[in-house]
Amino acid sequence: MIIGRPLIGVVCGHQEDPERFYVNAPYLWALQRAGGIPVLICHLPEDDLYTLLSTFDGILLPGGIDVDPARYGEQPHPNCGEIDPLWDELDLTVARWALDNRLPLLAICRGMQVLNVAAGGTLIQDIPSQVPNNIKHSQQAPRWYATHDIYIEQGSLLESVIRELTTTVNSYHHQAVRDVGEGLRVSASAFDGVIEALEGTSTHFVLGVQWHPEHMVGRYPSAQRIFSAFIEAARNGQESQP
Repeated sequence: MIIGRPLIGVVCGHQEDPERFYVNAPYLWALQRAGGIPVLICHLPEDDLYTLLSTFDGILLPGGIDVDPARYGEQPHPNCGEIDPLWDELDLTVARWALDNRLPLLAICRGMQVLNVAAGGTLIQDIPSQVPNNIKHSQQAPRWYATHDIYIEQGSLLESVIRELTTTVNSYHHQAVRDVGEGLRVSASAFDGVIEALEGTSTHFVLGVQWHPEHMVGRYPSAQRIFSAFIEAARNGQESQP
């Protein structure tokens, strides 16, 4: 921790060929716009990783590919997509560390699914084939454009951030939360019942959203509020340290 603008650890995705660690730029721009300083987290030896994590004021889990069903005790559905064991290992390790150490945590799309699995939950592996009467969750529209409604739980952290009980979001996923993990609760759902947001049941900031607000900042005030609330929580945690 460095007193000043909050340092936010952003977990990198991983690709095998060519091998690389990466994060899409809109996450970093959204964090900076809200007042945070993003720092990338790649795969490291465990001791080095924990040393690095201890310097952060908050953690962002970005979107990406599917989570390996073996991580939540299931066999792969025929429509389960690409998986990466190294990516899963890094994401889940960081998510569990953040939960155990009560660090402010924002999880986006795959990140929300990782958060749920880290807490002992399970996933729907393929919405089109496993959710009856599903709406379109993988849009064919500009990435910033909101295409379907969500319904927010009254009294939730998300309601206090969004300041509405309904809003419209963009959507790029075919998996979703099924059984909610320990210490989490549902804070928003879509018309078809698909879970669109999770939050922690304790007092520190834990928020997962199934959409991609990093693409919506600058056009939708509610998207910017998500990042602003996260950075404010990181700043408040920084100020509470001795």
